[in-house]
Amino acid sequence: MYGDAETVRRILTGLGDTWAVVGLSNNRDRAAYGVAEVLRRFGKRVVPVHPAAETVHGEQGYAGLADIPFAVDVVDVFVNSRLAGQVADEAVAEGARAVWFQLGVVDEDAYARTRAAGLEMVMDRCPAIEIPRLEQAR
Repeated sequence: MYGDAETVRRILTGLGDTWAVVGLSNNRDRAAYGVAEVLRRFGKRVVPVHPAAETVHGEQGYAGLADIPFAVDVVDVFVNSRLAGQVADEAVAEGARAVWFQLGVVDEDAYARTRAAGLEMVMDRCPAIEIPRLEQAR
């Protein structure tokens, strides 16, 4: 498992509230849309990152992480595993504090690079599943 319970807790509660969600669009049928809603209810600012740069949930979207004109704490990745490593590298370059690869998104080399760069990272997990667990533990 890539991300123990303590790492999950730190990312969700201690690393900041601005989350860039890579792959988030206005398509309500995509998992990213529902997860973004859960993150917002949990008090996170959710910044959509998608080639279309759509406004989602009232938040301006951006085509890439480098286009966001403010600091991002966590980069939540909803892209194919073979593209995820590039996003993780961009998160490191842009100064994010953590990277979260969603369920089914696995790139062990990217995990190692991201951790070696000093960022927290969770892989193959979903914050929409972890948030209720965290709230139950309180």
